[in-house]
Amino acid sequence: MEKVLMKGNEAFAEACIRAGCRFFSGYPITPQTEVLEYMSWRMEQVGGQFIQTESELAGINMVFGAAAAGARALTTSSGPGFSLKQEGISYLCGTDLPAVIADVMRIGSALGEIFQGQGDYWQLTRGGGHGDYRTVVLAPASVQENADLAYIAFDIAEKYRHPVIIASDAAIGQMVEPVELPPMREHDIDRYDWVIRGRKPGEEQRRMKNVFYRMGADKYPAFLLDKYRRMEENEQRWESLAVEDAELVLVAYGISSRVSKEAVKLARSRGIPLGLIRPISLWPFPQKAFDALGGQVKGFLCVEMSILGQMVDDVVLACGNRVPVGFYGEFSQVPEPEIIVERAAAMLNGKEVQA
Repeated sequence: MEKVLMKGNEAFAEACIRAGCRFFSGYPITPQTEVLEYMSWRMEQVGGQFIQTESELAGINMVFGAAAAGARALTTSSGPGFSLKQEGISYLCGTDLPAVIADVMRIGSALGEIFQGQGDYWQLTRGGGHGDYRTVVLAPASVQENADLAYIAFDIAEKYRHPVIIASDAAIGQMVEPVELPPMREHDIDRYDWVIRGRKPGEEQRRMKNVFYRMGADKYPAFLLDKYRRMEENEQRWESLAVEDAELVLVAYGISSRVSKEAVKLARSRGIPLGLIRPISLWPFPQKAFDALGGQVKGFLCVEMSILGQMVDDVVLACGNRVPVGFYGEFSQVPEPEIIVERAAAMLNGKEVQA
C-alpha cells in the first residue's frame, strides 16, 4: 500500500475513521488540536458525528452516550483536559462500555506548558479516577504506530467492553513521517446485544447499568478480576532490541524510546553491552519481556521525559527488584543518546544513576 506524509495527530485521526469510528466529541488543547480539526471535516465526509464540546467534561460524557448506543466513539485531549475526563472514564469502566481516549502528553502539572513531555504516566497507568479499575494503555513511538494502534484500539475496547487509552506525546503527535494507512471498514452500530436503542413493540427495554448493580456484590469481584487477568495475559505488547547479551537494559516508551534506540547503537559501537525494552502497552506492563531476559542482565535504566521517573516503579516490579534500576529523565527536552550511554556506562561501573 502506498505511503503518505502525515502529521502524527492527523494519522491517528484518519486511522480512527478507517477503524469505523463515527463519533467524536472533544475540546481543543495543544498539542492535540489537530485531531479535533481533522475530525471536524473528515467525520462529515464519512457520515459520522463531530461535536466540538464546551468542555472536556462534556466531551467524555458524550462519548459515554455514543458508546452506550453502540457507536465506535472517540475523545482526545492533553494533560489538563485528560485530568478532567477521569470521572467519565471511571463511569465507562463501571458500565462496561468500550471507547477510545487519546492523551497527547505535554509537560508540567496544573496547566503545565505546551512543550513535549511524558508526565502523565502515573495517571494513565494507575486509573486516574475513583474505584477499582485499570485501562489498556498503548504508547506509539512513531506516526505509523499512531495509526496502527488507533486502528486496533477499538477492537480491543470491544473485546473487553472497556475503554482503551492511547498515550501519545507532543513529539509523536506533531512530527511528520511516512505512514501506510489501514483499509477503510464500517462498524455496525447494532452489532452487540447490549447496546441501547429505540424499543420496538414487544421488545424488552434495555438499560445501561453499572456492572456492580447488574451483577450483584457476590459476583462482581470475580468478574472484574477475570477481566483484568485476561487483559494482562493477552494485551502485553513490547519491542526488544539487542537484549540477548545485554548487561544493562534501557526501558523507554514513546519519543524517548526512539532516542534510546540510537543510544543502543552508539553503545554497541563502543563495546558497551546495552539493550532496550520498549513497552508498547504501558498497562498491562510487558512483564513477559522481562521474564524472557537472561541472567547476564546487571541492571535497568529508565529513560523518560519526566522529572520523577514515573515508570521506575513498574520496572522495579517487573524485574522483581533483583538488580538496580536507574533513571535518566529530561523535562521539556528529548533525552540525548550520548548522555544515555554515559549513564549506562556509569551503572555498569557500579555507580548509582538517578535523574
